[in-house]
Amino acid sequence: MAKRKFLNRKNLNPSTPVFTGVKHSDNLSVQLFKYNKDEYLEEIIFSENDLKEFSDSNYQHWLNTHGIHDVEKITALCKTLNIHDLVIQDILDVNQRPKFQEFDDYWFFSTKSILPSKTNEIESEQLSFIIGNHFLVSFQEKKGDYFEHIRYRIREKVGIVRERGADYLLYLLLEALLDNYFKTLERIDSEVEKFEIIDINSDPSPEILNTIEAYKRQINFIKKTIIPIKEIVTKVEREKFHLIQKKHIKYYFELKDLSLTLLDISDSILSRLESSVNLFFSVQGHRMNMVMKTLTVISSIFIPLTFIAGVYGMNFENIPELHFKWGYFAVWGIMILIFVLMLFYFKKKKWF
Repeated sequence: MAKRKFLNRKNLNPSTPVFTGVKHSDNLSVQLFKYNKDEYLEEIIFSENDLKEFSDSNYQHWLNTHGIHDVEKITALCKTLNIHDLVIQDILDVNQRPKFQEFDDYWFFSTKSILPSKTNEIESEQLSFIIGNHFLVSFQEKKGDYFEHIRYRIREKVGIVRERGADYLLYLLLEALLDNYFKTLERIDSEVEKFEIIDINSDPSPEILNTIEAYKRQINFIKKTIIPIKEIVTKVEREKFHLIQKKHIKYYFELKDLSLTLLDISDSILSRLESSVNLFFSVQGHRMNMVMKTLTVISSIFIPLTFIAGVYGMNFENIPELHFKWGYFAVWGIMILIFVLMLFYFKKKKWF
């Protein structure tokens, strides 16, 4: 994965926004949905000249943008919509933490999205939203299918999205992002179950620790990106914002519940990962104890035998047993007897 750069604010020209992410192959794509209960219009915006302010209150407007690496076009697009320069830079600075800002006529909200992956690493991207009266603008680093089901609902008039405002549309978009977190956590959870089947008599590979640490980094990243969503919803719950209709507050409460559920699942998986780490070291310690016990038994048996062999290996002439006819066989008998007695003793003590 290419290394991302961080924003150097000391040398930054405030009038020149900087994209801090990785340039993708996707070209800039701007898609506009204009709809109400009875009508629907979908068009592709090729330049900022094709875009007008969302002044028609009879329609809801959703402007979705892919490929924010094109700084010049993104800047021109935002200028057309009278978006503040600080917000433009926040859209392009994909390495900052999720944030929320309230302006007079709109909100700015950025978050992270992840995709389920078959590898031990997860792909993430920043998504930014600007919501105002009768309009919602979303910015994605690259083209994805997070919101395809929402486009289908708008096109086919499925559900109530065509009957509701931009605040309800924002709820649907955030719900779709949280659904990606559920899918990723479900995949990680199924992988973590494999670590819980470690046999006490097995010899687990040290690679398991690397895998566990990779999953822990993923879970901590997920928690770090979910918490701001929960905080924003809590803020909506405690304060009254004119951009959120009273009848839609209950949907944002649902987002809070989903966020708390994700955090609970994340904590549960982290706890199980920690247990797997502890089990790994317990297994390793148990195997080490078994090895040391075996070596101790062998050493204990050979200590007296080595002592006897050492005594009769001395070069003194007056050792009485040296000229005894059955001395050699007697020594062997004593050594074998000691060996058997010590085995019996260790077995009785349950050393092996």
